[in-house]
Amino acid sequence: MKINKELLIEIEEYVSGLIINESSKNLTYHTIEHTIQVVKNARIIGNEENLIEDEMNILLASAWFHDTGYIKKYEGHEKLSVDIAVNFLKLKNIDIEIRNLVSECIMATSFNQQPANKIAQVLCDADLMHFGLENYFELAEKVRQEFANTGVRKIKKIEFEKESVIIFKKHSFYTSYCKDKCSKTKEKNLKLLEERIKKRQQKKKLALNEANKFSRGVDSMFKLTARNQINLSSIADNKSNILISLNGIIISIGLAALASKFKEEPAIILPTIIFIVFSLSTIILAILSTRPHISSGTFTKNDIKQKRINLLFFGNFYNMELNEYEWAMKEMINDDQYLYSTMTRDQYFLGKVLAKKYKLLRWAFNVFMTGLVISVIAYLLVFLQL
Repeated sequence: MKINKELLIEIEEYVSGLIINESSKNLTYHTIEHTIQVVKNARIIGNEENLIEDEMNILLASAWFHDTGYIKKYEGHEKLSVDIAVNFLKLKNIDIEIRNLVSECIMATSFNQQPANKIAQVLCDADLMHFGLENYFELAEKVRQEFANTGVRKIKKIEFEKESVIIFKKHSFYTSYCKDKCSKTKEKNLKLLEERIKKRQQKKKLALNEANKFSRGVDSMFKLTARNQINLSSIADNKSNILISLNGIIISIGLAALASKFKEEPAIILPTIIFIVFSLSTIILAILSTRPHISSGTFTKNDIKQKRINLLFFGNFYNMELNEYEWAMKEMINDDQYLYSTMTRDQYFLGKVLAKKYKLLRWAFNVFMTGLVISVIAYLLVFLQL
């Protein structure tokens, strides 16, 4: 027995009831509406491809049954759809050859599509006709949501669109009707997919750049910290200059005034030596606190690539050529992370230098104070003995 129009009406009623009553509510795309649309597409394409009546009836029966397997399982549903179709057709005493053709058509709709006959080609095009329709993106979003709802997998839009591009490029329409009517819109949808992916990537990159940008408060903090450190360094240098000048004057005047009296008063030689030694030590410590440390003044491209060099300190680049320094600065300026990292390191090493200055300066003041006290005591003891 063959499939006739009366049996197609029974198939429509059976499949509609099956999908409506037994399908999961998590299915947002593979609903009865999708099945009805595939049947409509199959009828249109079949007529345009000049299928005879028997072929058309097999095609429509296959279209009705092709997604019935979704009522029980998602992946591998085609095999279950075949079982449901074959069992129903057996009950209606449909010839085994026709049942086999229906089975072949249903199995052909699985990825990757490999239709073995013309009827299967029509069904495959009817099933994926939305690739070449204007409402493709609306339907594709339903598929993505269905993946998440059914637990197949949660997938982000950009990843889903990337996979869709791959599927689009592998897919081809088989029938002349779809090649003529749907190919241009399919190419348009593919182009839109690629543009959407590019926009999402740019948006993600922009968001990442925005997240990596620092607020004005950070800039103000760096400016204030640098200004404070420079001021503190200037204060330290001024204090060192005072100690150097004062002790230089003391040594000069002291030696000139006291040296002439050494023969008359030999007892003052020791206090004078003590005084001069402490004054000289103070000068040495004060000079050490202001003495600059200069590095090699060179860097390599590898240093820049690995972000190891501080380009804000002249000691790291004064021996470099201008074009090399300009290139390095552009690399740093175009990388916010590198720029702020360099500014942080610059503040850190300025602080280290400042700490060393103040440590030596503290020692210089302590030595000067100690020397002054010891020298005065020594002179007093000498004069009291006299």
